[in-house]
Amino acid sequence: MPDLEHALDALTARVSSLREARTAYPSELAPTLDAALAELDTAAELLAEARAELHKSASKRQNGRKDGPQRELKLLRQVFKAFPVPVIVLDGGGVVRRINGETSRVLGSPDGYLVGRSFPLLVDVSRRAAFRSHLTSVLQTGQPAAFETRLAHQGRTHTVQLALTRLTMPGEPQQMVAAVALPTEVQLPGPRAERPELSDGVLLMAAAKRQDLLARVAALLLDEEALRQPVALSRAARLLAAGWADWVIADMVRDGMPRRQVVVAPKDHPLGGLVRQVERAEPATSQVVTQVLERGTGVVHEMVDDETLLGFCADGPLLTVMGAGSLLCVPIGSGDGALTLVREHDRQPFTLADLAVMQEVGLQLGLAVRAQRSFQSRSQAADALSASVAPRKLPDVPGYEASAIYHPGASVGAEFYDVFPVADGWGFALGGAVGKGEEAASVSAMVRGGLRVLAAWETDPDVVVRNVNEALVRQGTGMFVMAVAGFVKGRGIRLSSAGHHPAALLQPDGSVRFASGGGVPLGISPVAETSVEEITVSVGETLVLYSEGLISSRNDLGEPYGEERLADVLGRCAGQAPSTVVKAVEADRHAFSGGQVWDEIVILALRGA
Repeated sequence: MPDLEHALDALTARVSSLREARTAYPSELAPTLDAALAELDTAAELLAEARAELHKSASKRQNGRKDGPQRELKLLRQVFKAFPVPVIVLDGGGVVRRINGETSRVLGSPDGYLVGRSFPLLVDVSRRAAFRSHLTSVLQTGQPAAFETRLAHQGRTHTVQLALTRLTMPGEPQQMVAAVALPTEVQLPGPRAERPELSDGVLLMAAAKRQDLLARVAALLLDEEALRQPVALSRAARLLAAGWADWVIADMVRDGMPRRQVVVAPKDHPLGGLVRQVERAEPATSQVVTQVLERGTGVVHEMVDDETLLGFCADGPLLTVMGAGSLLCVPIGSGDGALTLVREHDRQPFTLADLAVMQEVGLQLGLAVRAQRSFQSRSQAADALSASVAPRKLPDVPGYEASAIYHPGASVGAEFYDVFPVADGWGFALGGAVGKGEEAASVSAMVRGGLRVLAAWETDPDVVVRNVNEALVRQGTGMFVMAVAGFVKGRGIRLSSAGHHPAALLQPDGSVRFASGGGVPLGISPVAETSVEEITVSVGETLVLYSEGLISSRNDLGEPYGEERLADVLGRCAGQAPSTVVKAVEADRHAFSGGQVWDEIVILALRGA
């Protein structure tokens, strides 16, 4: 044993000299490498001597000496720990059983972290199959093997000369393999080689980076476009791929099954090929995705032990072809989906701190997705309600030109207008429920539909308006509606007003006179109080009806637009087509109110032709 200790000290000194030579003469690596390989042979001889000593110790134990073997084993453990070259003891499946201190130093991994993990996962993807073949050959034949490969761990990449030797260890039921790794080239993750967790400054920077990520995700998801369009997932995935992962995958649950929705690959990765395979892979076959969805909590694999966790593609396990070294998966919302992040071997692995921040990101994503769905549903309902209070296209009314403008307000519309056939001609209606929101819009739609339907059997608009009032009162909505309806017969128009603004008649000379209007809004009393009037619209004259939203528009001083200003604008439109008239009125109102719109703007014009 003294000779072995002396030889070990000498080997340590020579290896130190080789490191200095590699640094001092980087352009002459070949002689240094040859010498390093010779030292590997010396290391193998020392291990063989140590093994022989173990056999002697076993024989002495049989002869009755009990304390000697224990001393020899302790010495051998000390030799293994102090060995100046990285040595990893593997079982027949390639699982790490022992590592020495130099291995921990080179790989940047804490003592015991690698024990129990699969060593081939550290080997470059292109050489894993070769490594397993060499491992099997060494176990079966007992002949050593050596080859060059790359190891990646904790964000460091090492090009090493790897030597494999079969071992028979006392107390172990199976044969082992000693893997001696001599680094020939090391690439560190940054200018500092020490592990980040040992630096308080790096810890603070990492914490600040996580907080910044949460703030950026929140700002992104609160953007109005993220509510109007289904872009929250793709935007968040691109943000995460920019600095947090090489691969980002989002799977959403639809019809009770997870469906792949977003895949973001590394920037330098070509489109198609592997990206398409990841997109087409069924997330339901992914162990990690189903586990996260079932348990409702995230998982982190600092070092991927099982390469089948994410499922398979045509080229094998997805994680294998992706070059995955570390994986993190968290739920999106409450069972809405799963967010998976993958880092390659040459990057720092995910940590528990990363898992915590991604759990929060997943929660925010879930809230954003649900808000977008709710917003979209309400928006579709609002569009449907808006469509129910305004015709898509005005029909042709014999003897008249017709045009209209409908400008939605800040909330779901409550104003309506319509032009429709009646028993012996054409009719029109305009009005709106007093109120805002979906309920007011639905009441307006009901009144519009009632006027249109009842007009098919009646010849007097006032009878139609009264019947609609009776039906509205019986419905008990608690809302009242200002409305005006008119039936066209030749050049005559019979108007029935229920609390609506008076219609304006623009004459060819530019003069404007207003109808009487008036009456009581619908829905207030079981017996309607309406105002009926007969108007003649000659050729060249234009009848203009308008909503409350036009008259009540205000400027910066709080002054209303009013009917007097409307008359001035109409006077300047004498002889113009109805489409020109309604556009001129809307443009003037827009300029008056500075572009602000609070309530719906409806303008309907009928010109005698």
